[in-house]
Amino acid sequence: MFAVAYFIIGMTVLSVCAIATNGALDAGGAYYMISRALGPEFGGSIGIMFFLANVCGSALYILGLVEAVVDSFGIPPGQKSGTGVHVLPQSYWYELLYGTILLALCLVVCLVGASIYAKATFLIFLIVTAVLGTILVSFFATRPLGVPIRMPHHNSSETENGNFTGFSLATLRENLGGGYGVDYTTGQMMSFSSVFAVMFNGCTGIMAGSNMSGDLKRPSYSIPRGTISAVLFTYLVYNLLAFLMCATCSRTLLQKDYGFLRDISIFPPLVTVGIYAATLSAAMSNLIGASRILYALARDDLFGRALALAKKTSASGNPIMAVILSWLVVQLVLFSGKLNTIAGVVTTFFLLVYATVNLACLALEWASAPNFRPTFRYFSWHTCLLGIAGCCVMMFLISPVSASASLGFLLLLLLALHYLSPSSTWGYISQALIFHQVRKYLLMLDVRKDHVKFWRPQMLLMVQNPRSSPRLIDFVNDLKKSGLYVLGHVELQDLDALPSDPLQPQQDSWLGLVDKLNVKAFVSLTLAPSVRHGVRQLLFTSGLGGMRPNTLVLGFYDDAAPQDGLARHPAFTSAREELPLGFPPLRAPAAPKLLSPREYVGIVADALKMLRNVLLARQLESLDKAWELRRAASPPPTIHVWPVNLLRPDSARYADTCSLFLLQMACVLNMARAWRRARLRLFLCVEAGAMPGAQEDKLRQLLKDLRIQAQIQLVPWDAVVGLHWQAQRQRGTPGTPAEDEDEEEGAAVNFPANASRVSDEYVRAANKLVLEQGPAPAVRFLYLPRPPADTSLYPLYLRQLELLTRGLGPTVLVHGVSAVTSTQL
Repeated sequence: MFAVAYFIIGMTVLSVCAIATNGALDAGGAYYMISRALGPEFGGSIGIMFFLANVCGSALYILGLVEAVVDSFGIPPGQKSGTGVHVLPQSYWYELLYGTILLALCLVVCLVGASIYAKATFLIFLIVTAVLGTILVSFFATRPLGVPIRMPHHNSSETENGNFTGFSLATLRENLGGGYGVDYTTGQMMSFSSVFAVMFNGCTGIMAGSNMSGDLKRPSYSIPRGTISAVLFTYLVYNLLAFLMCATCSRTLLQKDYGFLRDISIFPPLVTVGIYAATLSAAMSNLIGASRILYALARDDLFGRALALAKKTSASGNPIMAVILSWLVVQLVLFSGKLNTIAGVVTTFFLLVYATVNLACLALEWASAPNFRPTFRYFSWHTCLLGIAGCCVMMFLISPVSASASLGFLLLLLLALHYLSPSSTWGYISQALIFHQVRKYLLMLDVRKDHVKFWRPQMLLMVQNPRSSPRLIDFVNDLKKSGLYVLGHVELQDLDALPSDPLQPQQDSWLGLVDKLNVKAFVSLTLAPSVRHGVRQLLFTSGLGGMRPNTLVLGFYDDAAPQDGLARHPAFTSAREELPLGFPPLRAPAAPKLLSPREYVGIVADALKMLRNVLLARQLESLDKAWELRRAASPPPTIHVWPVNLLRPDSARYADTCSLFLLQMACVLNMARAWRRARLRLFLCVEAGAMPGAQEDKLRQLLKDLRIQAQIQLVPWDAVVGLHWQAQRQRGTPGTPAEDEDEEEGAAVNFPANASRVSDEYVRAANKLVLEQGPAPAVRFLYLPRPPADTSLYPLYLRQLELLTRGLGPTVLVHGVSAVTSTQL
């Protein structure tokens, strides 16, 4: 048992020494170490557990002391009045009274302060050392004798004899086995775990020194030396005593009389004094420890007003109120009555705290932060792990019920603190550990091992002013399908002309926005002479390793006046006062734009050259998702998908990369939780002579292979296409569909000047065709053609896109360059 207990304690002491020698320590000992290493949630919850452990420990020692006092001076049970020194009446209430008086004595010492406590403890140390000395001598000096044992709970006439045999091999052999019996104070059968629970409390004093960390002159110097020497000293003394008792006292004496050392001593009164002194010292040390932990908890403001009282100190800095509160709680615990009843609970609490101290050290070691360099080097992550394992195993062996209950209580405290306590400035070990792991896994994420089966959209959404685009930010969050999501912003300034970086102060506003809108996004801000340069920078540099944006999302370029959607967003309407996040006001409708139409189309062309997919989102601020998707009325919202290039009526093909990408994006949106009720509708444009049935079957088979559920709707568009051919004939360019198809193959290289081929009249007709397919959907996905190779045609291209999507409501124009769909397993 000593080996197990001291193994656990030894490992914990190594962790304590490591943390204690890494930076300055303050009041609260183990609580201070844990809270500063693991953050406020762990610190606060373990602080409360440690406070309770010390409080119960204090009560335990007081009850032990009462047991010893009653044993010496109590009137034997069954007798009306005592003889000689046996004058104290015995009953539950009397024993409670004795306990209260002794506890009051401890309270007085602790109220006077730490210095008198230290002097008292030193005095007690001298007394206990002297007593130990006489006991060790007694084992050798006392002659063999029989010791009559009174049997409580029976008539006083019944006695049994125990023997002190002197050193005897026979006695040693007889005592080597286990042979658990009934505990005569509680009448319960004992076992390894229940005896261990009582015994372990004799070893928990090792934390007494570190609990006083706030009162020590040089805690980082004293704690390791004091604690390690205490562990070694007590381990030797305990084992020596155990061996000497085992070799000289019969089993009956050891099991039936807890005060036997007095009977065999050469000077019995001294043993009594020693027992009183040791238990009183332990009770005081736990009471003062508990008060210091409570004071540290109160000072850290983790529990707000609940512990405000405990902050009050005397002129000399002694936390008087914390001592009084601790004393009150100990007084309550005293009502439990018997020592062995609360021993199990106390041990469980202590083991839990020790496990967490080891966990704190392990976390610091594993996070391998450069600032964790304790001067005490005799520990490693192995010792921490062994300590944690030892604590957990013993905790459940002693009492599975109280272990589970205290773990449950710990979890409740953790959650409560996580949600209710103010954020601290101590630094969170979780952040260091996350950093460590994320870096490791990012290095393992190899771009060369990418496979289309596991493709996911990784979005870079360019935001000029978040005030005008909260709904778009929200919508792209639904589209990302657990991929990377970066909010990009370009600030048009020149760093040469500025005293410092203007982006640093903005970072917090953006992160606050991400939190308030509850989107899982990163923020990437850049400084550039023009928006186009800034977007290029972000496309080249955003992301890390295998996590880089593969899709650029832009708002649409039109003349609509920007609206402040942030003020009307549900996340901000509920918390009015938090609206000013530090974003500039919106551009006035008459003010010039920061971006010309040519530059805007140039950004699209740049992204396609960099092999990024492009999404242009128009009128998404009018998409009210809450209204669209929570209507319980029968027709579910629809998502309209047009996978044909409406600006190239002569190449009505559905299976090219871009159409498949468009299908994939619509399908991904449909998979998002908020959009599951929505239905996909796919529009197949057919001409009179071109076997619509066969086309529909082919498309249905494609959807089946891609496992996309959608309803297919045939749209005759002869009238619309007729307008196109008529314009072509008038212009005198008789292009045939076959030629165009060859051109489409090489489209990646020489951007076909497709914008010049269709008339505005045709585009209006196509827009009308899309608009006529009712009822109005929640959102439409349209095919985005490539920008023309000739840059002078950019404004015309943009105008035709504007005509095509005019009045369509929330619309996303999609151009995909990467193969994203997979039909294989």
